[in-house]
Amino acid sequence: MISGKYKKTVFLLLLIILLVTIVIAGSLGSARISFPDVVRIIIEPITPMSIENSNIKETSRIIIWKIRLPRIILTVIAGMGLGVSGAVFQGIFRNPMANPYILGISSGAAFGVTLGMTMGLQITFLGIGAIPISAFIGAISASVIVYLISGGGRDILPLLLSGIAMGFLLSALMSLLMYFNRSQLENIVYWTMGSFNAASWQKVIITAPVILSGSFFIIIFARDLNLMVLGEDSANSLGISVKKSRLIFLLVSTFITASAVAVSGVIGFVGLIVPHAMRIITGPDHRTLIPYSMFGGAILLLTSDTLARTIIAPTEIPVGIVTSLLGAPFFLFLLNRMRNTK
Repeated sequence: MISGKYKKTVFLLLLIILLVTIVIAGSLGSARISFPDVVRIIIEPITPMSIENSNIKETSRIIIWKIRLPRIILTVIAGMGLGVSGAVFQGIFRNPMANPYILGISSGAAFGVTLGMTMGLQITFLGIGAIPISAFIGAISASVIVYLISGGGRDILPLLLSGIAMGFLLSALMSLLMYFNRSQLENIVYWTMGSFNAASWQKVIITAPVILSGSFFIIIFARDLNLMVLGEDSANSLGISVKKSRLIFLLVSTFITASAVAVSGVIGFVGLIVPHAMRIITGPDHRTLIPYSMFGGAILLLTSDTLARTIIAPTEIPVGIVTSLLGAPFFLFLLNRMRNTK
C-alpha cells in the first residue's frame, strides 16, 4: 500500500493512462489512423482549428466519431461500473471472492437475452433494441427475486446462497431454451461471451447516467461502507443502519451492473480482480478504493476490448475471453501473494 501523499499522484497517473489508452484504442483497427490525427479529431469540436484547413481525411472523422469513439466511451463506462460494483460487493459480503454477478445478475441477464431471442422480441426503447432491454430486465428481476427469497437481505449467507441457487436455476432454464431453439444458439453463446460491437451513442447516452450517477453516489457514501466492513455491531454502534445501508448499496450496485451487462454481455474478472489490484495501492479504505476501482476497471476493459478487436483483425474475439485470459493469471498471482503474506 502506498502512503497517503502519493495516492493523488497515482490517481493522476491512472487518469493519464486511461486517456492515453483511449487515444491508442481510437488509432487501432482495420483502418489505421495516426495517434496525432486521433487527438486532433477528438479535440476539433472544442478548438478554433478550421476543419476545412485540416488535412485529416473525412473518412477518418467518420470512423472515429461514428464507430470507434462510441464503443470506446461505452467500454470505459461499463468498466467503471464493473470496477465499482466489484469493490462494493466485496465490501458488503466481506468476501474477496465476491463479484458484481453474485446475486444472479449475470444469469438473469443471460436468461433474459435467451428468452428475448427465442421469442423473437422486437421491442425498442429510445433507440435501444430488444436484446439490451431483455438483459437489463432479466438482471434486475433475478436480483429482486434473490433479495426477496433471502428474506430481504437481513443476513449475508442466505443472500449469497440464494444468488448461487438462482444462478444455477436460470442457467438450466437457459440451456433448456437453447436446446429447443438451436437456430439461436450461436447468437446467445456469443452474447454471453461479451462484446461491444453493437455500441452506439444512444447506448452511451442511456447507460452513462445510470452508471456514473450510481458510482458517484457510492463514492459519496463510501464511509458507510467502511463502517459496514467492521461488522454489524460496530457499525450500528457508530450510528449506521447496516440493513438499510446494505439494501441501498445492493440496489445501486445492481442497477450499475445490470446497465453494464445490458450493453456488453457477461464479462468476467473485471469486478473481481480490479478491486484486489487497487486495494494493494490504496488499502481497504473505500473512500479511495472506489475511485481507483472506477479507473482501473475502465483501463482493464478498454485494453481488453482493444485487443479483442485488433489482435486478429478483421475478426473480433469476444471481450469476455480476453478479460478471462488476462484476469485469471493475475488473479492466481494475487492469491499466491496473499498466501505468502500470511
